[in-house]
Amino acid sequence: MLNTIVRRTASAPSAASIAKRSISVQSLLHGSPEAKQAGDVETQQYSRLIGRGKYIHAFENHRVKPDRIDEYKKAAETYYKGLIEDPRLHIKLTGNWETSIGEQDTFVHILEYENYAGFDKATQMIKTSEHLDAYRAMLPYLNSRVTQLNQEFAFFPTAPPHAQGGLFELRTYQLQPGTLLEWENVWRRGIEARRRFVAPVGAWFSQVGRLHQVHHMWQYPSLHDRKEKREQAWQIDGWAETVSKTAKLAKYMDSLILTPLSFSPLK
Repeated sequence: MLNTIVRRTASAPSAASIAKRSISVQSLLHGSPEAKQAGDVETQQYSRLIGRGKYIHAFENHRVKPDRIDEYKKAAETYYKGLIEDPRLHIKLTGNWETSIGEQDTFVHILEYENYAGFDKATQMIKTSEHLDAYRAMLPYLNSRVTQLNQEFAFFPTAPPHAQGGLFELRTYQLQPGTLLEWENVWRRGIEARRRFVAPVGAWFSQVGRLHQVHHMWQYPSLHDRKEKREQAWQIDGWAETVSKTAKLAKYMDSLILTPLSFSPLK
């Protein structure tokens, strides 16, 4: 009798239990059946399914001492321009901004690397080059700094350098864990309503640092123009549904109005 009990305990899981476990895992990963329709993700990571995959974008956020802003700007220009002018690093500068509405005395720098291998190579070279001294020159002016690595959404590549003027809006969504695919699926189908009125600058999802975050950036001539463009989008069928569905997936949302720095490729 004892042997019989032992054999039953050690036997393989039943087909029903495996199926139940598979459903539970899928629910955790995909958030909903609708998100599952975006593709077969049972053997793929989120990034392979929805990301462009070619580049990694580093978001570097600096909180600057209010009385050292001008000195910081000079030091930041020296450092970031030095990076993109060094052909060994293969770094591209997406843009550099100062927050005008939102967290004050905050600067946002977005750098583009040739995927993780390019990021690893570049960061190692910076540590053993003159760029390290330029980076250290910024530190006395900082209260804090945060770096996050992001990947582009496949349907939303980052805009090339241009000088159109106006302001930028960076919107950040902290998603509930496990809902990224659902958010991407809904937003990708509804975003055409916004594209009719304003060209997007870029959209990214976090991979290292603060996780489960989505960012997207827009450019407007003014806050008044931003208001009009957003109101026009609400008149397009499907946009209200997109906002309603994606809002339910977010724990909180932030909107920063940014002013480009003089050396920013995007301005």
